[in-house]
Amino acid sequence: MHLLMCGLRTDCYNGALMSMEDNMLRTKRLLLRRARMADLEDLHKVFSDPRAMRYWDSPPYETVDQTSQLLTQMVHAPDTESDDFVVEYTGRAIGKAGCWRMGEIGFILHPDFWGRGLAHEALKAAIPHIFETLAIDRLEADVDPRNAASLKLLSKLGFHETGRAKRTILVGDEWCDSVYLELPRQKDDNAPSG
Repeated sequence: MHLLMCGLRTDCYNGALMSMEDNMLRTKRLLLRRARMADLEDLHKVFSDPRAMRYWDSPPYETVDQTSQLLTQMVHAPDTESDDFVVEYTGRAIGKAGCWRMGEIGFILHPDFWGRGLAHEALKAAIPHIFETLAIDRLEADVDPRNAASLKLLSKLGFHETGRAKRTILVGDEWCDSVYLELPRQKDDNAPSG
């Protein structure tokens, strides 16, 4: 059962309720909401964890200041350029999911919450909302080819591969490759498959 969020208007996005006033999505187990500086401690646990950051575009954060800079960017990102959510589970920020910049989706969860279908649940709610709120005709993703779990998840959500490239980003002292994927806007109801 979904809980109704307080707000002037609510819309249903693929089983998630969206409060237009509060700008939150609620799924069966998750709350997807805008970032706030109070998320710093929880999100630093994510971005400083080497397991979570294995396929991210930077090494694990060594200082809280690094996480604070990312969080500040999330808090102040213009609505026209970003539609990124903090993923909250049982009252704790466990990661983020959404369109971190125009047209490109990204997600990360703390490893303690992997293998439970939470990333799928978060993206299944976020994707239709992104298509509804941003003037884009497709979502793109750039994934390290070694990240089999993310590739499988995005495929399940309807993303398809559009290309590959070698040595696209230097993370620490390691060159990483990329698999490029995209999800076109659905013509009927803006909902992703999967």
